[in-house]
Amino acid sequence: MGMKTEPILYSVTPFDPSGHRLKITLSIPGPDPAGQALSLPAWIPGSYLIRDFSRQIETIQATHRGKPVPLRKTGSHRWLCEPVAGPLLVEYTVYAWDLSVRSAHVDETHAFFNGTSVFLEAEGRSAEPCLLKLCPPPHTKTWRVHTSLPEAGGLPGAARRHGFGLYRASSYDDLIDHPVEIGTPQVVSFSAHGAEHEMVFTGVIPGLDLERIAADTKRICETQIEFFEPDTRQAPFLDSADRYVFMTMVTGDAYGGLEHRASTALMASRGDLPTIGRKDAGEGYQTFLGLVSHEYFHTWNVKRIKPAAFAPYDLSRENHTRLLWVFEGFTSYYDDLMLLRSGVISDTDYLRLLGKTIANVHGAGGRFKQSVAESSFDAWTRYYKQDENSPNALVSYYTKGALVALGLDLLIREGSGHERCLDDVMRLMWQRFGRDFYRGSPSGVAEDAMPDLIREATGVDASDFLDRYAHGREDIPLERMLAASGIQMEWKSGSEIPSLDVRMRAVNGELQFATVREGGAAHTGGISAGDVLVALDGLRTADNAALDRLLRSHEPGNVVQLHVFRRDELRAYSVKLSPPARTECVLTRGGQTPAGV
Repeated sequence: MGMKTEPILYSVTPFDPSGHRLKITLSIPGPDPAGQALSLPAWIPGSYLIRDFSRQIETIQATHRGKPVPLRKTGSHRWLCEPVAGPLLVEYTVYAWDLSVRSAHVDETHAFFNGTSVFLEAEGRSAEPCLLKLCPPPHTKTWRVHTSLPEAGGLPGAARRHGFGLYRASSYDDLIDHPVEIGTPQVVSFSAHGAEHEMVFTGVIPGLDLERIAADTKRICETQIEFFEPDTRQAPFLDSADRYVFMTMVTGDAYGGLEHRASTALMASRGDLPTIGRKDAGEGYQTFLGLVSHEYFHTWNVKRIKPAAFAPYDLSRENHTRLLWVFEGFTSYYDDLMLLRSGVISDTDYLRLLGKTIANVHGAGGRFKQSVAESSFDAWTRYYKQDENSPNALVSYYTKGALVALGLDLLIREGSGHERCLDDVMRLMWQRFGRDFYRGSPSGVAEDAMPDLIREATGVDASDFLDRYAHGREDIPLERMLAASGIQMEWKSGSEIPSLDVRMRAVNGELQFATVREGGAAHTGGISAGDVLVALDGLRTADNAALDRLLRSHEPGNVVQLHVFRRDELRAYSVKLSPPARTECVLTRGGQTPAGV
C-alpha cells in the first residue's frame, strides 16, 4: 500500500457479546494541530435514510500519551478534540443489536458490523491509508473472520486468511465499504472466471446444501462477469480486493441485502434455502438467488457506475438524485434476467417472476401520483418512511424502475431491428463510468444523461419514452410491447371472493385494516387504515379465514355492514363490495422471440 507515514489505526473487539457491545480504538499519529474533528456517517450507501448511527456510541474518550484530552460533541454525528501535539488515541464503545444488513449485531454466536456504524472518520485524513486490527472476543477461541478487506500482508501482526490481526484499506471510504462477519458460520467457496468468491451463512441452518448454492451462484456470477466484460471476463472487484464475499444472516423470516464494492450483506429466510437431499427447493430458493443476483449486479451498477450525486458520497447528509430508477430499477430488471441467462431458472419461471413485478406495480395507485424519478429523489423522506397510505401515494423505483428497464429493452430491440438492446447501454455506462471508478478520477452519471447515453449506445431515441414513463406517471404499454416480442399478457383474478379493496393484517389476535385502497369499496364506505374489524353483518371476523368465509357468501355489488373499532370507539359502516380484483399478471411466450427478454 506504500505507506510513507504511520497510518491511522483502528481496532475492533467484541468485548461484551451478551451486552452486544463493541470496543473501538482509533489511533491518529498526527492529529490536526488546531484540534482533531471526528465524525460518524449519518447513513449507509445503498439505504437512503438518515440512520443516526452515532446514537449507539455509549462512551467515548480521548487521550494523549495516557493523559485525558478534552472532547466535546459539536453536532449530531461530530466531535472535536482539544489540540495536542503528537499521537491521539480515541476509545469508544458501540451498542450493536440491530439485526439488519445496515448496522451492527453482536451476541455470543457471532459479530457483524458495517464500517459506517463503528468507524469514526478523522476529518481531513479520509484520503489516507489506514489499518484495521480485528481482535477476538474474550469468550471463545473458535471464531474466524470473513471480510473482503485485504489482509495487511508484510506488516507485523498482519492477519492470515480468516484470522484475527491487521487488515488494510486504501482510504476511509474503502474501510467502511467492507463489512465484517466474525463467528463460526457455514462457508463454501468457488471460483468464477478465476476470481475467488466466498459464501458465508450465519445462523442455525440444518442440512444446508452448500454445494448446490455455490454451483448456482457460480453460474450467476460468471454470467454477470461475461455480461459486462465479454472480452476480458475480469471480475469488477479486483480493483479493491482479491475475493468477493456473500455474507448471509439466516433467520426464520428475513429478507434483504446491501451492496458493497467487494461483498454483500444478505438476510434470508431459513425456509428459502435448499437442504441436502431436497430436489425441489421451491420458489423461495429462486427468491434467494434473485437477491444474490441483485446484490452482485450492484458490484457494477451503483458501486462503480454511480449517479454524479454519489461521486463522492457525502455521508453527513442526504444525497439526492432522480436516477435511483436506473441504479435500483435496472438492477431489479437484470437480477431475474441473469437467473434466466445463467440457466438456474426456466423460461416459465422467469415469466412468472416478471408477471409478479408487473402485478406489484399495477396493484398500487400511487404510480399515478409519483414518477419513478420523483420517487428516487424522495427516497429519503418518503420511500424509506412508508406508512399505511404509501401504496396510494408512492411508486417504487425498484419495481416500476424494472418495468421502465423492460420497456426500454423492448423499445431498443424494436427500434434497432433487434441489433441492439439495453445490454449495450449498460456496457457503455460500465466502460465510461464504472470500469476505472476506483482506479482514477471518479465521475458519475449526470441527472439528464440517460437519453444521450441510450442514443449513443443503440442509435434509438428514447427521450419521449423516458419523459412519459420515468419522469411522467403513465403506465408503460407493456401488453402491446411484449406482444411484439411474442409474449402474451393476461390479467386474472386471484380469487372468486368479492373484494373490500384492502390489505388486512393480524395484530394481537385482531384483524386490522393495514391499507385501504383509494377509491375502493372500503374507502368509499368510510373505513380507514388502522381500524380493527370486529364483525361483518353481525358475525365475528377474528381472522382472514373467517372474513373470506363471510365474503364468499356474497356477490359483487352487495352491501355489507362492518363494525370496527377506531381507537376505542365502536363504529358501523355500510360497504358495497367490489368484484374480485384482477391482480395476477400471467405471461406466456407464444412464438420465436429474440434471446434475452
